Amino acid sequence: MKGGVGKLRERPQGRHYKQGERWPALERPTWRPDIRAAVISKARVNMHRKLANMAKMTGLFPLAVLSDCVVYPSPGPSPLDFLPYAASGKPQPGGFRLGPTPGLAKLEGVQEMAWAVDLMEKGFNPARHIKGGDAVMDEGE
Repeated sequence: MKGGVGKLRERPQGRHYKQGERWPALERPTWRPDIRAAVISKARVNMHRKLANMAKMTGLFPLAVLSDCVVYPSPGPSPLDFLPYAASGKPQPGGFRLGPTPGLAKLEGVQEMAWAVDLMEKGFNPARHIKGGDAVMDEGE
């Protein structure tokens, strides 16, 4: 449901909009900035709770955080290398769990530690660049 939360609060758009006029999104029953704020707030609280639990369970703190993306240091190329698991092999409750459904984490990207350190030294947030084509630096950069 890409853009679902964003549609709850649309700003005026288009070249014909004049300052102070009402725009079509205001007339929709789905224009609910209050619900959007509640959804975003709940997601932030859950993220902070999981970050705190991960620190307690593993002693690891994130290198970078950006809205819904967290970059952790890991001894290996998989999130399974640092996520806490119980003796039974199941994920520890309260931390990040991998999966495709809402509320679960997914792998956005894997980079070497030197890549993240280089970005941070330049003042950039690695969480913004870990996913996609801009995550790979070209030779000479």
